[in-house]
Amino acid sequence: MGRRTNKSEEESGAIDLTPMLDVVFIMLIFFIVTASFIKEAGVEVNRPEANTAELKKNANILVAINSNNEVWIDKRRVDVRAIRAHIERLHAENPKGALVIQADNKANVETMTKIADAAREAGVLDVSVATENN
Repeated sequence: MGRRTNKSEEESGAIDLTPMLDVVFIMLIFFIVTASFIKEAGVEVNRPEANTAELKKNANILVAINSNNEVWIDKRRVDVRAIRAHIERLHAENPKGALVIQADNKANVETMTKIADAAREAGVLDVSVATENN
C-alpha cells in the first residue's frame, strides 16, 4: 500500500512569503522618502585653495562656475538670468539644504556674486564657496 498525500497537506506546509515582501517594500519606500539626494553640478572645476576650509555636511545644491564663467546646475548649463528659478526649485525639494558654489580659479567674482544674490533671493541663507584645503 502506497502512502497517498492530499493536496491540502502539501499546501499547508508551504511558507507564505507575502508578509515578508510587504515588509521589504515598506522599508524600500521608507529609505527612498528619507534619503537626501545631492544635485551634482555636472562640470569639473579647479577650486581655489584656502587655509580656513571647513567640511560642509548638509549641502544638497551644487552650482558650478567653470573658467569661461558658464554656470552649471544639475548637469545642465544654466543662463545667469535663470539661476534664481533653478535654485528655488531645488530649495523647494529640500528646504533645510545648503547651497555650495564651486567656482573655478579663473572664474569671475561677479558671476559668483550673482549666484549668491540669487540664492539669498530664493530663500537659501546657507551659501558657501567650495575650496581646496591646503
